[in-house]
Formats: sequence, structure tokens, C-alpha cells
Amino acid sequence: MIKLLVLDVDGCLSDGGLTYSSDGVESKTFNVKDGLGITTWIKLGHQVAIITGRKSEIVKRRAEELGIQNLHQGIKDKDRVIKEIISALGLRMFEVAAIGDDLNDYSMLSLVGRSFTPADGVKEIQKLVSTTLLNRGGHGAVREMIDIIVDENDQKEDFMNIWVKE
Repeated sequence: MIKLLVLDVDGCLSDGGLTYSSDGVESKTFNVKDGLGITTWIKLGHQVAIITGRKSEIVKRRAEELGIQNLHQGIKDKDRVIKEIISALGLRMFEVAAIGDDLNDYSMLSLVGRSFTPADGVKEIQKLVSTTLLNRGGHGAVREMIDIIVDENDQKEDFMNIWVKE
């Protein structure tokens, strides 16, 4: 059973675009369906970690909004960080799923039990991962990944019951 999701930001949680205002303020767009999937995953009692190569106050704010406690920014060695997180949580690699879209995610994706890339992930990553998603980064790819894992974990009914009361 997957218990931890590890997410890259640029190209996965966002579309990978970087927008700067004339005064240098960065902006990103996040998908609300990804957000609902993440918060529901956490409500199921599971963990989420963000490991990203860039540093951004916007990502910090989004992680706080979603209740993601494992936020690691400015990371060049994603392998080391994912191993530290897994050890701290007392998990094993086969209990971890990760999503990444480019070469800096390659080693991390090769470590975990279940690996994903958005539809627009680079071809080298698409060849590596267990699943290439239908959605592009920033356009519901993370939610699609969560839906797949929830089904594989046999938790669809629990996932639905958090929001749908009959």
C-alpha cells in the first residue's frame, strides 16, 4: 500500500511556467483538483512531501494551505532527501509514490515503489516511470496520480466518503 506521495512542483503541481512581474515578483498557478486530492489523501491518514529544486514563498504558502508538512525547497540531491523522509516516517520505498517531470527527478523516481510523470514529462522520464499520466503538469496530473493510487490502495470508498455523504 502506498502511504507517502512525493511531489515535484514545477511541471507537476504547476505547468512549469515562471511568471515574473516588472518588480520581480514570481507567480505560479496551481490546480484546485490537485489540491482537493492532496487534502483528501492527507485526511485518509497518509503523508505528502514536496521536494523541489527551486525556492519559492508561493510554494511554501501552497504547502501550508494544503497541510503538507514535509516541504523541502532548493534541493539538488532529491535522493538524499527522499531517503531521509522515508526513514523519519518509518516507511519503506515500496510504500512511496512520486511524480516528476524532468531529468533532475530521474534518480528519485527510480527509487520509489510507484513512479509517475505528467503527459508532458520529458521522454527519458516517460521511459523510466511506471505510469505516464494523461494530464499535463499543473492541469490535474497530481489528482490523476492520487486517483490511481487510491484505487490501487482499495480506498476509493473512503476517499469518496470524506466529501460525499449519502
